[in-house]
Amino acid sequence: MARLVISLVVVSFALFMATTAAHARSTTEFIKDSCKVTRYPALCVQCLAGYANAIQQNEQHLALTALSVSLARAKSATAFVNKMTKVRGIRPREYQAVKDCIENMGDSIDRLSQSVPELGYMGRGAGQDFDWHMSNVQTWVSAALTDENTCLDGFAGRVMDGNVKVAIRRRVNNVAQVTSNALALVNCFASKHRRAASSQKH
Repeated sequence: MARLVISLVVVSFALFMATTAAHARSTTEFIKDSCKVTRYPALCVQCLAGYANAIQQNEQHLALTALSVSLARAKSATAFVNKMTKVRGIRPREYQAVKDCIENMGDSIDRLSQSVPELGYMGRGAGQDFDWHMSNVQTWVSAALTDENTCLDGFAGRVMDGNVKVAIRRRVNNVAQVTSNALALVNCFASKHRRAASSQKH
């Protein structure tokens, strides 16, 4: 009897593990397929694969996670850029570009910080309510991306060449790519939500 119970437990556990593994694989495939709409799909998968359990093959959760990752990277990059003002030997023109970049990135963080809860709330809306909240999110994320690119523009030209430019461009360019991907996933979620709502009316 004891052996039978143990055997049943082992079989049940094996089935549970197999189901869990299959679900994880299907969620990973969902993330890979969804990331195909982005400009940087490999980076998209890299950023989101670790959050498969939270995403659960849900379009809104996917977009929300992408925005959260973008916000976290923007904060990290801003802290890094802030340190660059204290680099020994920084030139006046570099210093001003760094200060401008900090301001741009601060604006980006503000917009992304607004977008995350807005997208979380908006999933419960429908019709005009959904469109209004989604329009806010799309506007804010697009503006955040513009802020990040404006920071990069401040280091354009050979006159800005140097270690400060290389270090900042590497960090902020990564944030801009992640934000670009997040915007693409937000737009994709919006389109699918509207198509689903439209089909329910007919």
